[in-house]
Amino acid sequence: MKFANVQTADTKTIALVDPDKGRYWPLPEMAPGFAGDMVQLVQDFEGIKSRLAARGEGRPLGEARLLAPIDQPRRNIFCVGKNYHDHAAEFSKSGFDASAKEGEHIPEAPVVFTKPASTVIGPGVPIPSHSGVATQLDYEAEFAVVIGKPGRGIKKAQAYDHVFGYTIVNDFTARDLQKLHRQWFLGKSLDGFCPMGPVLVTADEIDPANVDVRCWVNGELRQEANTRQLIFDIPTLIETISAGITLQPGDVIATGTPAGVGIGFNPPKFVRSGDVIKIEIAGIGTLENTVD
Repeated sequence: MKFANVQTADTKTIALVDPDKGRYWPLPEMAPGFAGDMVQLVQDFEGIKSRLAARGEGRPLGEARLLAPIDQPRRNIFCVGKNYHDHAAEFSKSGFDASAKEGEHIPEAPVVFTKPASTVIGPGVPIPSHSGVATQLDYEAEFAVVIGKPGRGIKKAQAYDHVFGYTIVNDFTARDLQKLHRQWFLGKSLDGFCPMGPVLVTADEIDPANVDVRCWVNGELRQEANTRQLIFDIPTLIETISAGITLQPGDVIATGTPAGVGIGFNPPKFVRSGDVIKIEIAGIGTLENTVD
């Protein structure tokens, strides 16, 4: 199933969507009594999913606007750096990685950082350029995991039992701030620096170990890879993060970006106002945003 955070002129609601047919069905109409956000849906899903099969004609999706699936996260977004071999290599060569050990190209353990909830914006929303704060803006297309079942100390063998579904994240970055401050939080965490969407797809519809990730800038294909190429796979990431942190329903884990980001070119291809970034993941859809 695919779920979206839908905004119309009259209301904002969580809806079941069929992008191929261009229709949506508000959940409060299918499951009377449900009036929550996407995190509430994740928490209540087992109790209401049987009521979501029977549906009528629905409503035209073209008359609504899709927001970020989880537009008000309860917590920071968990992100993973340098998690594709080719990207780890390009980042090492770029001169922008002030965090690596001397001579290190491939991290010895997952590199985990966070982006605050204030970074999240939806499809089509302009990405703030933060003129006067940052100048070297970059994109990062990422396959993102949404946790469904809480847990701490989750082992790899049980990791997928805790996954509700998947979405797309653009881990937008101010490279100058990332390099200057060494730790990545400021460079990754300016307002609007986490476009997300367009939908949240339940785990049964996607093989997370075999997902193509592509990104275009102004129509030029920049990134193209498959999650088979992850250095640390999703079960490893869940085991690592949950070792001492209780994962909660609605938590988002962005699994890392492939090679082809702006700093991977010589000279770097930073994005600027007016540039259009389009990320596509089969089974989820397309996330497109323009730099403001």
